[in-house]
Amino acid sequence: MSAGARLDESVWDLLHRALHLYRDDPRAAGLLHHQLGRFDRPLRVAVAGPARSGKSTLVNAIVGEQVAPIEADDGGQLFIWYADAPEPGVAAYAPDGSTQQLTVTRSAAGIRVELGGWRSGQVDDVVVSWPTRVLRQMTLIDTPAFAAAREDGRPSTADRILRDADAVLYLTRDVRAGDLEFLHAAQEGAVAGAAPVNVILVLARADEIGGGRMDALLSARQGARRRYRDPELNSLCMGVVALDGLVASAGRALTEPDFAALAALAGMARPELDRLLLSADRFVGGQSPAPVDADTRRTLLDRLGMFGVRLATTLIRTGWNTRAKLAAELVTRSGLAELKESVGRYFIDRADVLRARSALVVLDSVLRRYARPGSRELLTWVEYVLANTHDFRELRLLATLRDPELGFDADLASEAERLAGGHGVELTTRLGVDPDAGAAELWGLSSQALHRWQNQAEDPLLSLRQRRAAGVVVRSCESMLAQLSAR
Repeated sequence: MSAGARLDESVWDLLHRALHLYRDDPRAAGLLHHQLGRFDRPLRVAVAGPARSGKSTLVNAIVGEQVAPIEADDGGQLFIWYADAPEPGVAAYAPDGSTQQLTVTRSAAGIRVELGGWRSGQVDDVVVSWPTRVLRQMTLIDTPAFAAAREDGRPSTADRILRDADAVLYLTRDVRAGDLEFLHAAQEGAVAGAAPVNVILVLARADEIGGGRMDALLSARQGARRRYRDPELNSLCMGVVALDGLVASAGRALTEPDFAALAALAGMARPELDRLLLSADRFVGGQSPAPVDADTRRTLLDRLGMFGVRLATTLIRTGWNTRAKLAAELVTRSGLAELKESVGRYFIDRADVLRARSALVVLDSVLRRYARPGSRELLTWVEYVLANTHDFRELRLLATLRDPELGFDADLASEAERLAGGHGVELTTRLGVDPDAGAAELWGLSSQALHRWQNQAEDPLLSLRQRRAAGVVVRSCESMLAQLSAR
């Protein structure tokens, strides 16, 4: 392996060298082969969190169809993988490696999967193949609620998430001790310490956070920003996003009949509508002046929740009076658009880095767990990659910039974050210009940024920590100039 190799090339080479070292050990070799197979596949993003935090609802919102949840015949929860494929299909995988194709029934409410009598303890994973563009970039994993390590010796839910996922969307209603425990666990180990953050924290059920008022989602977004300024929290995640999953899912899958029913409700006299929307019981009650039947109202309540029905009818009355307009506004107000932007910026744009990070986590574990002559040398190379890969340095810097004790003023910290790829890794995004900016403009801006940050890196009045942070930005600027030279 050459010292100047790209990250993916370096990790690929290390995996092959480790495979040669463990060619006579089926367990170690199997783990390494599995990592090699993940290199050219979509990023694996786990949707994790405690029970009833809205994981399946978020999966539906991202996919844009009602595909979750899927449960075992005994009601047990499973690891459900949603992956792109030419045709829909579902397969169950048992711990012994056997596979069974399952029967899928599709209806207006979503899909129902018959597990053929299998119970949750008999199934490791269920893979749902679903043809949709969003799954071409990432495979979603709908995970069970956290539980202790299993009695059969298989890993706990949290351990499996950290082992199998490249990145995590962690959902919680509010940040409690158990949530922080998982976020800290995600940063443990030599690799995580070098490339520390692969989690976005999602404050789910945002309407409840805001008390169910019409401005609840705005209040929840403001609360998410306050949370992110907490030094204990912002070092453990790439961002904090508030989300109303029901409103997001409804917006993504809003049908013309749904819109027609909501529009009919919005057309009621305001005092009558306000009384109807006072509570869920009153909304679905049989004795109602509503212009839509009780079954339709129950369907709307299931799909949007009480807050979502109030929001949708208000929006229709104030100008979002077509299905397309209403659907787009529901998605925007729900927080899904902001979440998808964060996923694109922190996960999809850095997919190669996160996949390499996952491979190094497993490689480091194998080399330490199955130590033999030659493993120490490979561990040294792993440590070299972690210490010298600029992609990891940028990730460490982005985490460092959130620490107010670093001492950079707000403008300087903001520029450092942008140049280091915190807003996106494209050259134009790093330099803060339009996507159609010319090469001469990009070169000039890169050179100016390089000069400014070289001065910061060499300023004796700055602390050693500040100069080291500035040095990472200098390397990012040099990398941009190298990319422009290669065009």
